Formats: sequence, structure tokens, C-alpha cells
Amino acid sequence: MASRSAKPWLPLAVGALGVVFGDIGTSPLYAIQTVFSIDHATVGATVTDVYGVISLVFWSITLVVSVKYVIFILRADNDGEGGILALAALARRTVRPGGTRFFLVMLLGVFGAALFYGDSVITPAISVMSAIEGLSVPAPDLAAVEVPLGAVIITALFLVQRFGTHLVGRLFGPIMVVWFVVLAALGIDQIARDPQILAALLPGYAVSFILKDPVVAFVAMGAIVLAITGAEALYADMGHFGRTPIRRAWFALAFPCLTLNYLGQGGLILRDPTCVRNPFFLMAPPWAQLPLVVLATVATVIASQAVISGAFSVSRQAERLGYLPRLTVHHTSEHERGQIYAPAINWTLYGGVMLLLVAFQSSTRLATAYGLAVTGTFLLTTTLFLVHAQSAWHWSRTALALVGTPLYFLELTYFCANLTKIVHGGWLPLLIALVVATVMLTWKRGRVLITARRAQLEGPITPFIDWLHAGPVTHVPGTAVFLHPDKETAPLAFRENASFNHIIHEQVFIVSTVSESVPHVPAEDRVLIDHLGDPGDSITHLTLRFGFQDDQNVPAALKIALAEGVDIDPDTAFYFLSRISVHRGAGTGGMSTWRKRLFIGLNHNAADPTGYFCLPEDRTVVMGAQLTL
Repeated sequence: MASRSAKPWLPLAVGALGVVFGDIGTSPLYAIQTVFSIDHATVGATVTDVYGVISLVFWSITLVVSVKYVIFILRADNDGEGGILALAALARRTVRPGGTRFFLVMLLGVFGAALFYGDSVITPAISVMSAIEGLSVPAPDLAAVEVPLGAVIITALFLVQRFGTHLVGRLFGPIMVVWFVVLAALGIDQIARDPQILAALLPGYAVSFILKDPVVAFVAMGAIVLAITGAEALYADMGHFGRTPIRRAWFALAFPCLTLNYLGQGGLILRDPTCVRNPFFLMAPPWAQLPLVVLATVATVIASQAVISGAFSVSRQAERLGYLPRLTVHHTSEHERGQIYAPAINWTLYGGVMLLLVAFQSSTRLATAYGLAVTGTFLLTTTLFLVHAQSAWHWSRTALALVGTPLYFLELTYFCANLTKIVHGGWLPLLIALVVATVMLTWKRGRVLITARRAQLEGPITPFIDWLHAGPVTHVPGTAVFLHPDKETAPLAFRENASFNHIIHEQVFIVSTVSESVPHVPAEDRVLIDHLGDPGDSITHLTLRFGFQDDQNVPAALKIALAEGVDIDPDTAFYFLSRISVHRGAGTGGMSTWRKRLFIGLNHNAADPTGYFCLPEDRTVVMGAQLTL
């Protein structure tokens, strides 16, 4: 993080506005409107209700976003990286290995990542539709084209993902600066007409609203939480900008502008209760409503882009931590390694977003499905943070209680309030999360079983080396690199080549790639060397260590080994891969039948290891073997 802090913070803060705050910055489009349109709760345009709602919104943003995420959570960086999987990996490093918490923290991280995917499907649909629905304010006849237009915009958004964000990324920050300034201007105009709305910032109005009718307030909180959706992006995107620019951008611009806009919407509703149908766009004068729709649409596209990019990053983290199969990943920038494109994730998300758009048809209906994934992620992030604070920072029980109790109370209330949405569409993000978590845990379990089966088939490496030196094996010129998971067993490709062809190369390197639970491994720590006790000193094992954000480029890592004195030339070596074909066997074998089928399907569609490890196709040999699961 030292190098990050050395950069000017202002450009990074502007960039953070375009990526980090895109989601939460567009929440004013639909949050207040949703609160006052809940069918099974009566939130009226009265002083008590309006002041209470605005007060709850303000204090929710203050406690969850400003205090929890900006002040506390941003301190828990995993080598500068953030996000719930990075937090889980960080917490696991600081708890006792083999204990209950050691296994529990990664399980919580998996469920948190799964909930994030549910959020990633809903956010583009609700954000884009909430902006386009502004068309019906100045031109009611255009309501019929809102869904088709939304589908066109979303399709275009997913189509351009393969080109990356680096070409338009420099525009995101300035556009969002304009957006936040407009939010503030709209709010100030309404506040000037009724300055008394500023009293809604007092927490007493939130308490009065709750005490007036606890049931109505409880249901309303299921919609009020929409004002803090996107808070997880503050942490997930920390590695791109650093904590200082994010904090300064939040407190200097985003937080004040959001507060002013929500106050303005409250003042407008009190003066004209009919404005509850779309208070955001009705704050603007008629001449500005159409331009505001255009600006809002651009802002929601940016917000959607941030969530999609986050899904790419979470997927790569999950894959490197062993919870997803190898993914085909394309880098879209020559300078920023974090800008990636994962085709499988992109088109899976697109299918889910379009399905939601067609099924729900409006942002108000989509809002009924929104919230459970977000609040579930909030609770899991709080839990993982407290585990890390206790184990790594040695917080006392008193400190843990002072921070954890109010956060758990508020976030658990929001989560329970959103449970009322299950029958109205809230089951959808939970279903998505359940499917994703099942896939991740099944892949992890299947890898453990296959690794054990593979070790039995390959046999230990030491007797194999002894056989090579004792048997009729001919040495041929050149260097062979065998990619293999560990140094305990003999690579299948190596064993088959020696057994059937009775030849081995003069120099043999068994190379294992290891994904560490840190984002990046520096070059000086990349390579570990072990000569395996080979009396001929012709067989060497190399361990290549990568962080979960690093590219597993084997030839590039071998060039680092060459610079450290290893006698290997990656540009002339031949690479051998052992491709394992998995088939379902009889019996359970440690997994149920349906999970076996799922694992085999995932394994079959995993990315080609030649491209994944950046191996030269003209010097790569793939040798197959079959295993029964």
C-alpha cells in the first residue's frame, strides 16, 4: 500500500467516484419511491412518516457505510485488496489452523460471495430500469418502451465487456462527479423551499417512526435498506484505489450529496404527497427532467459496470482459492492487471439479468427481490471482520461488543425485514446464492477427492526416480517441464512417457503452481526449488507461488527462476500436461450422485490448461488419463 499512497490521491478519489460509489450513488432513484409504495405497509406522506423515513435512511448510511465500512472495514486489507473472499482468506491466516473458526471463516466467505452474485444479477436490472422509468414523468406515452429500451441498454452493456473498461474508465469519475453535484443541487432546491426538513437528521424522528407503528416501520426497513446497497463495493474495490482516496471521496462528496438529495425528496413529498410515485425525477423542473433521465441512465450503466467487474474479480478469487474450476480470463488493459473479462461469468450474468427484466418489468417490482442478498452479505462481512479484529488486532471483548452489537442489531433487523419479501420475489437472490454456493462447495469437495484418487494412481516420486536410474531409460537432449499439483507423487505424463517410450529429457522440471491466500506474491518469493534427492541431479521440483489476483503465467515465472540461477530456458523447453478425465463410478465415493454429475460437468467445461498457464501451444504435449469419482 506504500506505493499506492505515494500516488496523488485526487485522481484516485475521482476514479473511485466512478466505480466504488456507482451503486450506492444511484440508490436515490428508487429507494424513497419504494418505501412509499409498499403494498403491505402503510407509509403515509405525514410529517412523522416522512421525517422518520429520511432519518432512518441518513442514520443507516452513517452507521453501515461511514462507520462500519469506511472507518473500520477498510482497515482490514489483504495486501491492499478487499472483498468478502479476501477478508475470509485474511481472517483464516490469523486464526488457529485446524480449529473450528479456521474452516468456518472460508465457509462464510463462500456464502458471502454467493450472495454477491445474487446482487450482481439484480443491480443492473433495477438500476437501469429505475433511470429509464423517468421517461414516463415528462412523457407518459413512452412508458410502453421502457422495458425494450432497458433490454437494449443492458445487452449493449454486456456486449462491450470484452473490450474492457480501460477505454472509457477515465470518463466514469467525471461523469459521477457531475451526477453527485446534480443530486446535491436537486436536494438543495427542495430544502430551500422547506428548511424544516433538515430536522429529519435528528435520530429522534427515526425512533418516533418506529414507536408509532413497529410493524409498519419493520416492513418499511426492508425498503429503506435500498439506500445502502452498494456499500460492499467500498471494500471490494479498495485494491484499485486505496483506502485514503475512497474515504476522502466519500466524506467530501458522495455522503453529503446523497444526504442532501434524500432530504430534498422528503421535503417534496411533504409539500406534494402525489410525488411519491417518483420523487426523484419530480424534484427537477419540467425542462430538466429529460436531460436528467439521460444522466441517470449513464450513471446506472456505470453502477452496473462496477457490479459486473466485481463479479469478474470475485470469480477469479474463488477460482484461485479452489472454489471454482479454471476460468478463461482475458486481460483488457496492458497496465492494470485487475481489469479482466471472464466470458462465462459475463454471459451467465447477462442471462440472469434479462430473465429478471422480462419477469419483473419495473424497478418497483424488482425492489421486492432486492435486499436479502445485500443484507446477508452485510452480516457475513461483519462476522468475518470481528473474527479478524479479535485474532489479528487482539481486540478485547468489550471493543468487539461496542462495535458488533449496534451493527448486528441494525443489519439483523434489515435482514429480517427483507425476509418478508421472500414470497414477493426475495426468493430469487437466495436461490441464486444457493446455486452458486452449491457449485463452489461441490467443486472444492470434488477436488479433494480427485486429488486423493490421483495420488494413488501416480504413486510416490522417490521410488519412481530410483526406477529411472536403475531401468533401461534413454536420456535425450532438451528440457521437459511437467506441470503437476505437488512434489510427493510422480506426474502421470512423466510416468507414461518413461514407461512406454523409455526416454526422459536431460533436464526435467516438475512444476507445481500454488495459489496463496494473499492477493499478490512478489517476484523474489515466486520460486521455491527442491532437487528431490535425485542422485543424477537431472530432476528438479519447482514450486511457483501466485496470489489469488496474480496471473498463473508459468513461462514468465520460469524466467524468474532462470534469473535466480536455475538452469532452464522457458523459451525452448517442452511442456507436458496430464489431463484428467473424470467419470462417475458406482457407490457414493464421498459424494452424492447428483454432486458427482455437477463436478464432472464443471470439470469438463474448465478452461484449457494450455491457455490458462500461458503455455506455448507448439511446445505443449497433453497426455490423458481417466479417474473414477
